[in-house]
Amino acid sequence: MGDANWRIDHTGIGVADIQAAVRFYDAVLGALGLRPLIRITKDFGVATSVDDPDLGGVGYGADYPIFWIDVFHPSGVKQHTAFRAKTRDEVEAFYRVGLEAGGRDNGAPGPRAGGYPPGYFAAFVIDPDGNNIEVVLREG
Repeated sequence: MGDANWRIDHTGIGVADIQAAVRFYDAVLGALGLRPLIRITKDFGVATSVDDPDLGGVGYGADYPIFWIDVFHPSGVKQHTAFRAKTRDEVEAFYRVGLEAGGRDNGAPGPRAGGYPPGYFAAFVIDPDGNNIEVVLREG
């Protein structure tokens, strides 16, 4: 079975501070056209708002949740997740709002060399839990 036949339906990460993570991911994923589609409580009910004191998780996507942040899975394990951008402007916006929302620089927007395929334009931001969050545009 070739790579084109494999699909990931959704994924996610555990976070220590859900409110800090919501601020960060609302900003960086919003730059890519993704938004919070569902919020759940710690007992898997529907959360009434982002400020719900019992907020347990948020699912982001365009049509259905493809990326989750939650308090159920281990946090601080320093994972890497890469999101695909449609334009260089999205890469730039992701990086800028990521830093503004409390992320730390881990690689400014630009072309990558040294093991990356040709046309790999990316940026990297460390989220509030120490995860390496990347956005990539594959040009060419």
